[in-house]
Amino acid sequence: MGEIEGNDHVTYKPYENSGIQEGDRIIAINENTVTCTADLINEVNASGGKEVIVQYIKGEDTLQTTMIPAKGTDNHYKLGLWVRDAAAGVGTVSFYEPETKTFAALGHGIQDVDTGSLIEIAKGDFVTTKIISITKGKKGNPGKIQGSIENSSVIGRVSKNTEFGIFGTLNNTGILNINVEDAMEVASREEIKEGKAAILCMLEDGKKQAYEIEIQKIYRNNNENNKSMLIKVTDKELLEKTGGIIQGMSGSPIIQNDKVIGALTHVLVGDPQTGYAVFADLMIKQAREVQ
Repeated sequence: MGEIEGNDHVTYKPYENSGIQEGDRIIAINENTVTCTADLINEVNASGGKEVIVQYIKGEDTLQTTMIPAKGTDNHYKLGLWVRDAAAGVGTVSFYEPETKTFAALGHGIQDVDTGSLIEIAKGDFVTTKIISITKGKKGNPGKIQGSIENSSVIGRVSKNTEFGIFGTLNNTGILNINVEDAMEVASREEIKEGKAAILCMLEDGKKQAYEIEIQKIYRNNNENNKSMLIKVTDKELLEKTGGIIQGMSGSPIIQNDKVIGALTHVLVGDPQTGYAVFADLMIKQAREVQ
């Protein structure tokens, strides 16, 4: 939200006392559907400065409020709201379930860079990516996998963004070379043991590899957030390539005793070899609710 300097040199806040807040999603102006920033701008300008009805979604509720647009120094009518159309990023898919065609990725949600809150998703595309480079992580400076979605293929739809990851459906699996014989069972949290495990990562296009880690602590009763396990990277090859856990590895599945027990979620900035993982059962529960 931002103040508007009117063409009369008076400062206006059309959004003030309207009830709308950062993180809400605008869906209509004067009962006319808006699907992007351009639609919103056009509808507000068409008001000619008269009061507009703004319909928006807050959490699970659809609400409406009214605002009087202010005419700015550029002679365009505005509400004083900074509106973002979309967000994009590169991450790791944790699992795909052939029976339901659902997928889970990241192990953590996509957050607004300004507010730190989860972004409510209206719709999203799930696309292939090409790995361009890897920046090793260092103490106080997390590394990253840099990817490109140029010339990518849409392989599914994203429909849900939660603290435990992003979820959706796959409808174009042919280009992924999925081998059903690689299928694994999901372990319950009671089966997980402290000690050795493996993390599956793809640090080169088309090359999936297992690397050794150590589960240092298990928070079995935690259902509130995605910090279910404390893990440490011990594999020398992975440490050489990445320095430990880096951005883009979030969602990498963790395997123990030939079962999926969870997915990587966070790195400790002060120690890039150490981070957190979420229980697989928490991600499965979220995936089951995908429509």
